Amino acid sequence: MKMILRTLMFTAAMSPLVSCSSAANSEGETGSRAEAYDQDTTFVVNGQDVTVGNGVYVFFKTTKGDMLAELYYKGAPMTVGSFVSLANGTNTMTNVRQGQPYFDGLKFHRVIPGFVIQGGDPMGTGSGGPGYKFPQEIVDTLRHNKKGILSMANAGPNTNGSQFFITDGPTPNLNGGYNVFGEVVSGLDIISAIANTERNGESPNPAVLMETVRIYKIGGEAKAYNGFEAFNGVMEELQRDKMEFEERRTALARELTNTFNWYREGSPNATLFADKINEWKEEATYTASGLGILRLNEPTGAQVNPAEMVKIDYVGYLDNGKIFDSSLEEVAQLGGVYNPGRQYSPLDVQVSRGGLIQGWLEAIPMMKKGEHARLIIPSNLGYGPNGYGNVIPGGATLIFDIYVHE
Repeated sequence: MKMILRTLMFTAAMSPLVSCSSAANSEGETGSRAEAYDQDTTFVVNGQDVTVGNGVYVFFKTTKGDMLAELYYKGAPMTVGSFVSLANGTNTMTNVRQGQPYFDGLKFHRVIPGFVIQGGDPMGTGSGGPGYKFPQEIVDTLRHNKKGILSMANAGPNTNGSQFFITDGPTPNLNGGYNVFGEVVSGLDIISAIANTERNGESPNPAVLMETVRIYKIGGEAKAYNGFEAFNGVMEELQRDKMEFEERRTALARELTNTFNWYREGSPNATLFADKINEWKEEATYTASGLGILRLNEPTGAQVNPAEMVKIDYVGYLDNGKIFDSSLEEVAQLGGVYNPGRQYSPLDVQVSRGGLIQGWLEAIPMMKKGEHARLIIPSNLGYGPNGYGNVIPGGATLIFDIYVHE
C-alpha cells in the first residue's frame, strides 16, 4: 500500500505534510524532524499526487507553492549531509538556529528570471550562513543542465555554507564551480513563479518565504541515512587528508633544504654547486627541445592530464645555485627570498590554460601525481634573452625542483 501525504492548512509551527499511515522518524538522528518510509510514497504537491521511489527528498512549502526535490545523497554526500542536517535541526556545527529547522521561515533573497532563485541565508541579505564553511564537492556527472537543479551558492571555492539556489533553466556556465546536490521532481512551475515575482533589484517584494522545509527518506537504505554523520564523516576525512598533505609538504621542504647544502649563511657557494649541477646534467634525460628531466622518486599516481588542475610545490634556482623563488616557506627562508606577506602554498596548475614558461608546460604532462622531478630548463624554454626583472638574468638556465601532489 502506498503512503499518501496530504498538504493541509496547519499553523506554521506544524508540519504541512501528514501520512494516512504511520511514519517513523529518521533512524539514528536524535531530534530529527525527517520522516522515513519503507516503500514508494505519494506526495500531494500543489494539489496533485506525485509518487516517488526510494531516495532522500526535500519538500519546500513556500508562499508561492510547493516544490518536491530529490537529493543526491550518494553522489554529493557532504553537501546533502550539511543541507539535511540543517533542515532537520540536527547539525551541531552551526551557531545559527541550532536545534531548529534551519530553513523554516527564510526567504528567497535573490531571484533572477531564467537563471536562479536563491535562499538559505538566515540574515536574508546574501551575506549570512551557518557559522561554518565547507569545500567544493564537484561531481562531473552532476551538472546544471536543466531547470530545477539544486546547487550551493558560494563566494568562491571552499566557502559553501547554507545558501543554495535552484536553477530556472539550464545554466552550463555554472558547471565546475558550484556543488550540485539535487533536483526538483515536482513543482517546476513554482520556480518560475518565484523567479518572476515583483522585486526590488534582485530581491522579491513582497518577500517569498520558505514556510517549511522537510526531509523525507524512502526505502531501507535512505531510512538509515544520517545527514550529520555523513557530513561530519566527510569533513573529518578531509581534515585528515589536509593534515597528511601538510605533513608531506613539511617533509618535502626538509628534504630540499638538506639537498641545498651548497648554501652557507644564506648565500650559495658556487664552487660547491658546480659539482652538483654537472652531475645532474649527466644523469638527466633530455627531450628534443633540450629540456632536462631528472626523476627523483618512483611515483604510483596517475599521469597528469593537461586539462586537470594539479597542485605543485616548487623551488626555482639559477645555474649558480641561487634560489629565486619557492612555494615552500622553509626553502624561501633558506634562500633569503622569504616574504612575510606571502601565503606559501602549492601552485594550482592547469597546463591546458597556459600561462607558464614553456619548460613547465612541456614537463608537467610527462609527470605522474606524487612525482618529484628536477628540471633543467634552457633559456629558450624559460625567460629567454630578456630574463625576468631583477630576479632572472637574460639567457639564464633555470633549475626547478617540482613536486606534483596526488
